[in-house]
Amino acid sequence: MNPLRSVGARLSLALAVVVLGALAVVWVALVPTLERRLVAGRLSELAASARGVIEDVNRTPNQPPTQDFVDEASRGADARVVFFQPLALGVLSPELDSSHLQSSADVDRDLIARRAALHPGVQTGRVSRGGNDYAEAAVADRSGDVLLFSARLRPTLEDVSLVQSRLLWSGLVALAVALVSGFIAASFFARRIRRLERAAERIASGDFEQPVEDHGRDEVGELAGAFDRMRLQLARLDDARREFIANASHELRTPIFSLGGFLELFRDEELDAATRQEFLETMTEQVERLSKLATDLLDLSRLDAGPLRIAAEPVELAEVAEDLREEFAAVARRLEHPLETEVGDAGIALGDPERILQIGRALVDNALLHTAPGTPVRIVARRAELRVEDEGAGIPGDQQERVFARFSRLEGSRASGTGLGLAIARELAVRMGGDVLLDSRPGRTVFSLRLPAFSRENAPLATVP
Repeated sequence: MNPLRSVGARLSLALAVVVLGALAVVWVALVPTLERRLVAGRLSELAASARGVIEDVNRTPNQPPTQDFVDEASRGADARVVFFQPLALGVLSPELDSSHLQSSADVDRDLIARRAALHPGVQTGRVSRGGNDYAEAAVADRSGDVLLFSARLRPTLEDVSLVQSRLLWSGLVALAVALVSGFIAASFFARRIRRLERAAERIASGDFEQPVEDHGRDEVGELAGAFDRMRLQLARLDDARREFIANASHELRTPIFSLGGFLELFRDEELDAATRQEFLETMTEQVERLSKLATDLLDLSRLDAGPLRIAAEPVELAEVAEDLREEFAAVARRLEHPLETEVGDAGIALGDPERILQIGRALVDNALLHTAPGTPVRIVARRAELRVEDEGAGIPGDQQERVFARFSRLEGSRASGTGLGLAIARELAVRMGGDVLLDSRPGRTVFSLRLPAFSRENAPLATVP
């Protein structure tokens, strides 16, 4: 696997993107704001110094500032102080300079000083001269002379640069920590995921013995639990499949061998008419047995294939009960089962007539084959419900739901079979909006087919396939 496509690499990259994004946001939001606030603070300090000094100047209007006065103001404000006298409108001449330069020409056209000469009050601003930035405050006295306070912003900007540098290094350290921690954390999760991958490969290969374990309480742990439940379910389905193959093989082999034997007898033996008739009847039963198995398998494959065409029309359950009694009368006599119907208050159900009859056949056949000879069996049609009741030994409570499982037969069953009839019956009932339920105890077992009752509200459904 490409290391760049691993979970660790992707998680580390995601964390790196988050850290870089956070760093960019902090950089954009903090650095310019910090610079603006520091410059504004310096301008505010200079403005306060200018107001204090100009008040002293205005108290002695006939005594212009001296060099000592300018130097003292410079030390108090920690800034360069220049005293200007106006020559004309907007033209100023620097007379005193605390920097003691031979020429103060660099400030003779200073924008802030010229603004102060034209407007009352303290004027502040940020200017650039000679490649350097300055914070300046200027104010005019009553006679029109101007005092300029100018402080280099280099120390302030160095503080901002220091913050930028530390922020950058902190971001790089955080980025490195995010990459390393993300890779370590992702590697830990990747090991857990690889364990799940190996478990999935074992399950795919048919090995259902080893459980899927993960003791984490997060999503990976929940996924491992789901994998283990899938393993158990697949193991049950695999056991059922093996059992079904064995049962189906037996069910197919027995009638085929029987038919083969009878054909040999027909070919090699001289048989009287009675024996021949008996053999023909037995062979017919074996063919019917094969036909039923093939029908069950075909129905099962159709149910599993997806949508199955199910009609929706009113069905008289009383007629269904009578049809079932007539159809199974001969089988009931042969197996010595009293078979009767009870249709006193039967209603009209909504469903597929052929499918309802198929479900009824499965229920009656189950009652006749799996109860002792002489056990009464009743077919009851009541409201929108068709029931098949018998007075047999009953089905243990822990095995009642199992009778509806595919490919399963109860232990100690009195008759062989594929174990598909009741599973198909319930599936068909559900497709028609109903269900097949079981209520069993010693001496009484009831299989109930419950369907939607036909009414005016659902009458239009009768035309929908």
